[in-house]
Amino acid sequence: MFAVSLALALVRWLLAHWWIPVLLLMVGGAVAAGVVRARLAEQAAALERQRRLRLALTGPGGLDHMGHRAFEFAVRDLLRRDGCRAEQVGGGGDQSADVLATDPMGRRWVLQCKHKQDPVGGAAVGVGVLYALVGANERVHRAQVPVVVTNGRFSAPAVRWGLDQNVALVDRALLGRWASSGLPLWELLPRIPAPRSGRGH
Repeated sequence: MFAVSLALALVRWLLAHWWIPVLLLMVGGAVAAGVVRARLAEQAAALERQRRLRLALTGPGGLDHMGHRAFEFAVRDLLRRDGCRAEQVGGGGDQSADVLATDPMGRRWVLQCKHKQDPVGGAAVGVGVLYALVGANERVHRAQVPVVVTNGRFSAPAVRWGLDQNVALVDRALLGRWASSGLPLWELLPRIPAPRSGRGH
């Protein structure tokens, strides 16, 4: 009996305050629509990132279609876009440096560029490239951030040695993100030295 009375009281209350459930339904619908719109926007943004990534790597004028020297200049231009002072120095007697740069925090970068004509199926960049870069950096360049950049991939020994020796490795996936996202390279690398001034990045 009590349950029936309670149900009747609830019905009377709802009839007297009909606008409350209507308002709740409207708010719930708006929230649901907002969630759907946000998910659609996320999906659209992800598709756009993928499109830019494909264009940066494989589209007309993309990094895969460049010669080695043009690839070096493209890496230089990406660093300049990030606010660095950067110069392409690759060529005969380049001491394993293709690009030298100083970032806005004062860190000096030395980059060796390895362009692959067959970036997916071709040979990986081996650890010997890293040995040469580190040796030349210690003798000549004295940069804080040694980097090897490729539109291909790195061998497993190169990845391990790079981690051990703090050589930043920019492979195909990371290069595509760097070129297409507009983010500076130091925000995409997992770790780099702090600026000499002590400021972080």
